Amino acid sequence: MKIKSPADKRRFPRINKELPFKVAANGYAFSTATQNLSCVGAYCQIKKYIPPFTKVKIKLALPIKTGRSSKSYSVECEGVIVRTEDKEKSGFNIAIFFNAINESQRKKISEYIDQFLPKNPPVSHSSPLARWEK
Repeated sequence: MKIKSPADKRRFPRINKELPFKVAANGYAFSTATQNLSCVGAYCQIKKYIPPFTKVKIKLALPIKTGRSSKSYSVECEGVIVRTEDKEKSGFNIAIFFNAINESQRKKISEYIDQFLPKNPPVSHSSPLARWEK
């Protein structure tokens, strides 16, 4: 029996990467960087308090490696702040759920994330443990 870790419970993989992006809400625009990212949301820090349930506009630039070259894709979508945490003197951490994103944009984020996920090596059936790993 394989026990799932808390990270395995997420439907979409999340990576801890700093990626510059822009958040706009209520007439304010913030340049920040993700602390972590999935194709359904992001977590970052901003200077001004924005309450949960506030709608935001997001703009990301994703550097995606394609073979030996690299391309930068722009992703724009809308989201909603689902959590705001006060970091005292350093600002506020916010969790954003991407609630209005088209599938092609979501796929670009997923493609970016896939670059950093570990690749599962094939299971050798000649391994003495192979029968227990099923």
